[in-house]
Amino acid sequence: MKITIDRNIVELVPEKNEETASLTTLWRILLDCLGDNKMLNPIGEYLPEKKNLARFVIEGIPGGITRRSSDQQAEADAAYYCAICNKYMNVKAGEELPLCCGRIMENMD
Repeated sequence: MKITIDRNIVELVPEKNEETASLTTLWRILLDCLGDNKMLNPIGEYLPEKKNLARFVIEGIPGGITRRSSDQQAEADAAYYCAICNKYMNVKAGEELPLCCGRIMENMD
């Protein structure tokens, strides 16, 4: 996909059929004819030398259910967060640790 930036305008030009289909789906999710358009907000970090992946969250669309690790439990009551998408949740001592974005969430304390 070709991305062009001109001041405050970003243009996405699909170069494959799959990209065209994905952009069409994204467009339909973001655009509402009644004016309740959704916004894309960046989450996590984009460091191409570390991982060439940029993530965005769509405002107003609920996320999925948080799964739990079956082999690790919280040692004490604490708040845990996902460094990728910034989601957080409170976990009580003895509960299984939450998983998010493919890995165990981190203790905020």
